[in-house]
This record gives sequence, C-alpha cells and structure tokens, in this order.
Amino acid sequence: MLAQTQLIPRLPVAEWANSVVGWITKTLEPITEPLDALIEGAVGGLAFMLTAPPELIMIVVFAAIAFLLAGWRVALFTVVGLVLIISLDLWAEAMLTLSLVLASAVTALVIGIPIGIIAAKSQRTEAVAMPVLDTMQTMPAFVYLVPVALVFSLGETPALIATVVFAAPPAVRLTMLGIHQVPTETVEAAHAFGSTPWQTLMKVELPLSVRSIMAGVNQVIMLSLSMVVIAALVGASGLGEPVLVGLGNLDVGAALVGGLGIVILAIVLDRITRGFERKDRMGISMIRSRKRSNSASPDPLAEGGSTSGGGSGG
Repeated sequence: MLAQTQLIPRLPVAEWANSVVGWITKTLEPITEPLDALIEGAVGGLAFMLTAPPELIMIVVFAAIAFLLAGWRVALFTVVGLVLIISLDLWAEAMLTLSLVLASAVTALVIGIPIGIIAAKSQRTEAVAMPVLDTMQTMPAFVYLVPVALVFSLGETPALIATVVFAAPPAVRLTMLGIHQVPTETVEAAHAFGSTPWQTLMKVELPLSVRSIMAGVNQVIMLSLSMVVIAALVGASGLGEPVLVGLGNLDVGAALVGGLGIVILAIVLDRITRGFERKDRMGISMIRSRKRSNSASPDPLAEGGSTSGGGSGG
C-alpha cells in the first residue's frame, strides 16, 4: 500500500506559497508600503472621528442615525446598547472595532456588489466567481492572514484585508441572487419601452433587488465583526484585545467582558441594517400600491369628455 502511494507525485505547495510571498514582499514593496500607510491612515482617521467626541454626543449621533434608518424602537435599543458598552468600560475599544468594521464592510461592498452585478449578467464570470467565492468562504482565515501579515506590517492593514476576504462573498452572492430573481417580464417590458441596459439595471433590476442586496450588507457587517478576535492577532486594536488577553491569561472575566462588548455591538448593527431593510421594503410597497391605485382610478377628464359628447349628440 505504501509503495502504491509513493507512485503519486507530491505537490510542493508550501514551497510554492513561500516563494510567492517572498517575491511579493520584495518586488511589490514600493506598492505595499504606500497602500499600508493609506489603509492605516483611513482606519485611524475614522477611529479618531468616533473616539474624539464625548461619549454622550456620539450616543445621540448613533441614535439619530438609527432613528432615520430603522425607527424609534431601534434608536432606543441603540441607546441602551451603547450605554451598556460604556458601563463595561469598553467605549474606546468598541469605537476602534467599529472603525475597522465600517472600513472593511465598505471595502467589501464596493468590491462585492459590482462583481455580483457582472456575474449576474455574464455566465462565464459567474462560472469563474463561484469557485473563488467557495474558496474564500471555506478557507480558514488564518491561512491567508499569515501571508498578508508578512507582506504588510502588523496593524490594521492585514486585519482589514483578511476581513474583506472573509466578508465579501455574501455581497457577491446576494447581489447575484437579487438580480436573478427579478422577473424576466419586467426586464423585457423595460427593453420594450426603449430602456438601455444601463437604464434597465439602475431603474429596474437594482431597485427590485434591494431586499437581497441589503441582506448582503447585513451579512457583510456581521462577518466583519466576527473577525474582531482574529484581527487582534495581527495587531488590530479594539474589542478583540481583551478577549485575546483573557484567553492568554486564562482570565475568564476579561474574555467575557470583551465578548459581551462584541455581542452588543453586533446586535446594534444588525438591528439598524435590518430595520433599514424593512423600512425600505415598506416604502417600495407603498409606491407600488400607489401606482396601482392611480392606474385603476378612472380619468376624470376622459369621463367628462364622454359625458359632454353624449349630451351634445342627444
């Protein structure tokens, strides 16, 4: 049996990977260093904007955003959640985590939604994208966290890149799903009225795909937040640090406090995005029902014209 297995050639994947990472580190250093500085500056600037104002002012700002996007119930829940974070003495860590999550989620959505649109329109692109997405979703984060940490310096940059790789697939998949679920008759009607492919996409397909796309936004944010502890391994600041310290020191209390902060922040972000999705869906339903009622109601000018015509004929 051993002799039979020896006939199968061995693939030196580890050597290939190390060679590629070494080549990237040396050759692309003029590119990776400015990119590292750019990402660190962007995440650091966002973190400064969130941590510089007093906590109560930021709570009011977050509550106002939650009220505009999801209603007063979610706004009240946001206030309660943020007050709990302050009571756990995790405000600074929570804002640092939020800055990394927002930067990662925006990057993943900017990359994922256009790829999802292209893949929904092209079967070849979809055939190429699906195995890549499967690999991104199933490969452990530590596998691509190591080379990214070697190419870039420790800090926010490898954490953001690893988070984007982990969180981007739902944006691609759910954008594709939303466009595929648009009724073919609706698209054909838009083409029949002379809409260009771009107009059909922007005015028909994407508006009808909002529910699926917003579900993708929610999933991207949740997956970005789930990488907090792993991101702390490469030097990212935030709520992952107390969890990591508690794990290293076998301090259950420190790990529990950090975990509670992550849970509270995750629930707040989830309620805001889901509330915005429901609010947007209700708005679309109201517009559709209004259009149906307008099309079903008779035209008073036409009725008046027919009545006057009948009277003059008599």
